[in-house]
Amino acid sequence: MKPDEKYIIAARELKKSFIDGDKITHVLKGINFEVKRGEFVAIIGRSGAGKSTLLYQISMLDHPTSGEIYVDGENVSKLDEEDRVAFRLRELGYVFQDYALLPDLTARENVAVPLIMQGRSIAEAYEIAEKMLSRVGLSERFNNLPSKLSGGEQQRVSIARAIAHEPKILFADEPTANLDTESSALVLQIFLELHKQGQTIVMVTHEEEYARAAQRIVKIKDGVVAKGE
Repeated sequence: MKPDEKYIIAARELKKSFIDGDKITHVLKGINFEVKRGEFVAIIGRSGAGKSTLLYQISMLDHPTSGEIYVDGENVSKLDEEDRVAFRLRELGYVFQDYALLPDLTARENVAVPLIMQGRSIAEAYEIAEKMLSRVGLSERFNNLPSKLSGGEQQRVSIARAIAHEPKILFADEPTANLDTESSALVLQIFLELHKQGQTIVMVTHEEEYARAAQRIVKIKDGVVAKGE
């Protein structure tokens, strides 16, 4: 059954298991999970609880063992691989703890690449990239390679890249894990500004103090949503 339209993400009886030889590890054990449009949700839990695994399923970076996932009203569990890739590129944005920047490209080029992949001209992609980099406070860093940027600056480039195509949902997996306190606070402030402008954000973090910046906290414990969440 299709979820209520107020939910931009809805997972139904989501399970994920990993097989290693004769060993089967059940990481997600029948999770039901929703995110409202425009909501900022933080997913927390101990290491190994399943929080990043959950993020990878609902963000379409991995396939669940069973269950259904609806994103913006579409049952993405039923899409073939080509359609999944196209949907991710068009509708979703990602921020990872390791930044995932291409080392031989400048900040501007890193932000522009996904736009060019979507069919934008190089000139238009560069114009958008510069606008997004300025939005995250990097107007003086357009031509810097990642090696010439601090960790906090690299993460801000990755945020600029993630939001350049105006995604419906921004997913962030431990975005402050490798950053100092000052840089972490700056990243969270950018997320809060984006949320204020209507951006839906789902963030995994092991830092409860950073999770409190979100509108709602969901705790994962032993592969299920903890009671009371």
